[in-house]
Amino acid sequence: MIVSVQHVQKYYGANLVLSDVTLEIKQGDRVGLIGRNGEGKTTLFKMISGEQNYDGGQIHIRKGTKIGCLAQIPDYGDETTVYEVIARAYTELRACQRQIAELEAKMTDPAVYAEEAKLNAVLAQYDKARERFEREGGYEMEANIERVANGLRVPPEQYHRPFASLSGGEKTKIGLAALLLEQPDLLLLDEPTNHLDMKAIEWLEGYLSDYSGTVVIISHDRYFLDKVATKVIEIEDGEAFTYHTNYSGYQQEKEDRLLLEFAQYQEQQKRIKKMQETIKRLYDWARRNPQNPKFHRQAASIQKALDRMEKLKRPKLDQETMELQWKMKDRSGERVVVIEEAAKKFGERTLFQGVSDVLTYGERVFLIGDNGAGKSTLFKMILGNVAPSAGGVKLGARVEVGYLAQEQAPQDEEKTVLQYFKEEVRMEEGQARGQLARFQFFGPDVFRMVKNLSGGEWSRLRLALLMFEKPNLLLLDEPTNHLDIVSREALEEALDEFPGTLLVISHDRYFINRLASKIWALENGGLTRYLGDFDFYKEKTADLLPAAPAAPAVAPKEAAKEVAKPPVVEEKKVNPYQKAKVEEKIAELEARLKQLDADLLDPANGTDSAKLNALFADRDAAQAELDAALEKWMELEA
Repeated sequence: MIVSVQHVQKYYGANLVLSDVTLEIKQGDRVGLIGRNGEGKTTLFKMISGEQNYDGGQIHIRKGTKIGCLAQIPDYGDETTVYEVIARAYTELRACQRQIAELEAKMTDPAVYAEEAKLNAVLAQYDKARERFEREGGYEMEANIERVANGLRVPPEQYHRPFASLSGGEKTKIGLAALLLEQPDLLLLDEPTNHLDMKAIEWLEGYLSDYSGTVVIISHDRYFLDKVATKVIEIEDGEAFTYHTNYSGYQQEKEDRLLLEFAQYQEQQKRIKKMQETIKRLYDWARRNPQNPKFHRQAASIQKALDRMEKLKRPKLDQETMELQWKMKDRSGERVVVIEEAAKKFGERTLFQGVSDVLTYGERVFLIGDNGAGKSTLFKMILGNVAPSAGGVKLGARVEVGYLAQEQAPQDEEKTVLQYFKEEVRMEEGQARGQLARFQFFGPDVFRMVKNLSGGEWSRLRLALLMFEKPNLLLLDEPTNHLDIVSREALEEALDEFPGTLLVISHDRYFINRLASKIWALENGGLTRYLGDFDFYKEKTADLLPAAPAAPAVAPKEAAKEVAKPPVVEEKKVNPYQKAKVEEKIAELEARLKQLDADLLDPANGTDSAKLNALFADRDAAQAELDAALEKWMELEA
């Protein structure tokens, strides 16, 4: 056991946040800590790490446990560089490295070199420092820093920037790199994937799966939790519920638990009702027969039993969440966005070029790519806020755009949530409060200042505003960031029912798999189209990876002799009729592929998964036939 939490309580003023939290974390556990925003997950982290006190219960940490905790936006001071933050785990080793350099300089100093006693003293210090440097892994230090920095996609040109000059997301990523290099026994990570691109997230999944210590992760990234977590602990209504499985297993186990608890609750309610009816009947008999005291005694005995009974809470089968329902003012034309050979340059840097595609009505397209690939820039070009350096981007007929950008709550906004919402949608106060309640702003929540909203609260407010615009094209830039799992599921359901067109930037792979009909991958300065969800994209891009070179059939020296021999050339006799038949077959297969591509793009097939699967299978088979026919043609041509 590395952490034991027993019946812990925590108050914020008069508000009881954690009422009775009991959980255990064992050595080597990979724990996903989940729960709605505001349930106290980060508070629990702070209590385990010793940053905050608790008001009741006990927390035991195994003696000697080194704890590392990633704050959502870590603070390392104004003058510290990015490299100094990343290399914090090696502070003492770097001091030892500097000492070695200083001692090497002393050994070449004529004043020291000339006196044997001084030189011997310096040599002794040097040997001791070198021995320590080697013993503590000094020679692997730079390689370890490079491995983690590369994995999290921290570019070397960023190393010398002041840490304080970075954005909040960049700071979190650098703080994560520093923490991973420290390798604490207990690693506490609060939303580590929020500011990482997909490649960095996948690298982190592998790193944490192989991590030698214990890991506890607060995360709303369901795909990530499925890959990493071996135990899920949910904080709900001030209590902790443990599931020994990953996220998908948790979903099934929780449903089973709730159904069982509801059946037990109903059974107890029947028993309570029967006891209450018996007590009432006994008292009634006692009034009719005052000379017989046994009815009073029996009634009092059953009442005592009822009072001693531990009452079961009614389980919540359906959690309250956002009530999103998008409607459109009008339907757009069939061609919603047309991109023709679009390019964008900033100075000497080219983000992308030659980007072409058509977004058609009703499509659900997800735009993915590395951080800095130009995804948000492409969105701004569609909106008309950024001009392309070459080519064109235009909207189709009757397109009404609803845009959700990646942004934090404006820090200069002095209005309350109610004032801000009421003015934006031009609505009376009573009606505005009713609409805000649909987005989980209840009672005093509507009087909070907009500038003080959390990331999740600001996202919910912007989604509420977007719903009232009634767009037929939704451009959403990382819409699930900062939303808890329940809110993400509500957003997915609303978007699934949205009759218009979706174009979404996201690194939430679970979200993409739920909704995507097509993926635009902005990679290597161009745009590649994949007709499927994220898992289909991963499958297809894995097929494109270069195969490992085959081992040589002969030893190197023998191979060299073989190459040196003059080649024997045999004259080929090509049958012209056979070659014409192959060319005819190639033309037929190319036409077949073109038709299959058109069928896959047809919106009428977009909702029929069985038909889509059959079309994909036919296309793969036709492509394989075409590849074989082309190889045959090349063989005949040679």
